[in-house]
Amino acid sequence: MASRAPSASIDLDALRLDDARALLSHAAQDSTPAPGESPVAYLQRVIDGLCELSARDPLTGLANRRHFRALLDRAIETVARSGDSVLLLLLDIDHFKAINDTHGHQAGDEVLRAVAACLTRCVRPMDTVARHGGEEFAILLPNCRPLYGEKVAERIRRAIEALVIAASPVLDLRITISIGGAFAPEWIRSTCELWLERTDQQLYHAKHGGRNRCAIDLPRQVSVSAEEKGLLFEHFGNEAESAPAVVSQGKS
Repeated sequence: MASRAPSASIDLDALRLDDARALLSHAAQDSTPAPGESPVAYLQRVIDGLCELSARDPLTGLANRRHFRALLDRAIETVARSGDSVLLLLLDIDHFKAINDTHGHQAGDEVLRAVAACLTRCVRPMDTVARHGGEEFAILLPNCRPLYGEKVAERIRRAIEALVIAASPVLDLRITISIGGAFAPEWIRSTCELWLERTDQQLYHAKHGGRNRCAIDLPRQVSVSAEEKGLLFEHFGNEAESAPAVVSQGKS
């Protein structure tokens, strides 16, 4: 039996929207119906606004961890089918605890906001910058060839190193950042967990190699036969026929 379409007649006064409106107003989004706006259009705008807020870190305005993981899930599926070159970076502010301990958490928050803004300026509109947790950030860079991966990471590192952060009217801070990166395994059905683990290992190398440096796990090319290629992609059906006879894997 066909389902009934919802009625376009909506009584907004009957809906408990006060909390939603308060959240949207706090985020500087219009939370009141526009003149002549239908109840359906207004309610859709409220829902869209709440979805946007649920994907954002409230302090920095960047994508939050949950939203970023969803993007990683989609990216790794795309790479498995298309062989696109996608780079994942994890970035950690060096000695961030000392900033909080010495200057207070308000100064620490200003540092996080300044780093978030700088990272956003360093990447393309198609890239995604996220606050991954605490003082750690993440960047997803689609269509980033291995030749440019290290250059991109180094450019970001230098931009942060040159940043002067006005933590208060009487306090300017300079910081550094450590960066680890890994390319998604091309033509292989991997997992986000393995991709993040490889990237985190590179961040560990950067931190324990002296900080304020980059460590990127570059892919290597492994030749496979047409028969092996078919076995790799048999669950993708006809998509296997368009895949090149090369598998790109991260270093072990």
